[in-house]
Amino acid sequence: MTRSVWIKADNSVGDWDERRERITTALEAGVDWVLVDEADVERVRNLGDINVAAFRTNGDVTLVDDAEDDEIEHIGASDDAEPDAIVVGKDGEGDATIDMPEDFSGSADLSTLRRDVDVERGAYVRILDKEYEAFAETAAKEADHTIIIGEDWTIIPLENLIARIGDETDLVAGVTSADEAKTAFETLEIGSDSVLLDSSDPDEIRKTVEVRDEAERETLDLEYAEVLEIERAGSADRVCIDTGSLLEHDEGMLVGSMARGLVFVHAETAESPYVASRPFRVNASAVHAYVRTPDGGTKYLSELQSGDEVQILDTDGNTREAIVGRVKIEQRPMFRVALEAQSGDRVETLLQNAETIKVSTSEGRKAVTDLEAGDEMLLYYEDTARHFGEAVEESIIEK
Repeated sequence: MTRSVWIKADNSVGDWDERRERITTALEAGVDWVLVDEADVERVRNLGDINVAAFRTNGDVTLVDDAEDDEIEHIGASDDAEPDAIVVGKDGEGDATIDMPEDFSGSADLSTLRRDVDVERGAYVRILDKEYEAFAETAAKEADHTIIIGEDWTIIPLENLIARIGDETDLVAGVTSADEAKTAFETLEIGSDSVLLDSSDPDEIRKTVEVRDEAERETLDLEYAEVLEIERAGSADRVCIDTGSLLEHDEGMLVGSMARGLVFVHAETAESPYVASRPFRVNASAVHAYVRTPDGGTKYLSELQSGDEVQILDTDGNTREAIVGRVKIEQRPMFRVALEAQSGDRVETLLQNAETIKVSTSEGRKAVTDLEAGDEMLLYYEDTARHFGEAVEESIIEK
């Protein structure tokens, strides 16, 4: 599941200066969506590149409440004023400004949802009682995004809606803090797809984005595999992966010649008598080898380029993602390392013959040049085949 964070920045937040400050903080923090009034869409576009959802209320024209005269215009006059999604429910039935119809089929909000088919559609519903919970369920059948706001924030309505409509719509839970966002992402062990944060506190905005990232990350079960053989294998085109992130001392990447068994290679965080540390770099393997990616897939090292994402993990299997800034390919002497997984399967990889390449062993961090048969290296093993980096139920022989 891909999680996302929305920031609420409509006119209920305050004047444009207050809204702009909230939006700018959200952009810098890495928020995915901003929810504004239609009149502010072009203003948000001018601030930065972010998905923009806009409240659509009754009437075709929304005026900017605090704009100069030359800023007041009809929505749609500029391509920049087109939102990525429209959201109904504000000043309507969704927030109880207008009484809920006894028959939902007569809802003006739902009629608007059905009419706007050229953009993504969203429904905004305050969960005041069971009737509004039912209204959210009905809206979810039409809406790409269903935003639910609990007045006294509890998880019961969220649990109900996750169970009933979680597969039909992007369920967005309204929250006011990172702690509430964490609860929303963990409810029923499935969690909401997204959260809508109503806060101007820069720390809460940043923490909520961190909660999103943590919710998306997997924890891998690593094992120690016995080194069967290590031998010089001549020269090959070696790949160094330079990321846009600083890696911690216990972090690295999973690489290997065989997708089912990837070895843990440390980042170059350690000082050496021969070269300064490069804490953004993993000296991976040769061009043929795989590296694991954040989506659980793999890529050939030869395919990596600036802007790609790779998976970073620590020796406990905790993962995060990093952007590739540069890939360096140079001919270097290599070792061939053969390992026996705990299943008894034999896996191999090539690693550069250099003391700056460190792997994790049961005895601690160790240079490849010091490896011996009988050592135990950290390995991620999964009994599955891969096709174009995706796991498949297929018999594939790698040797």
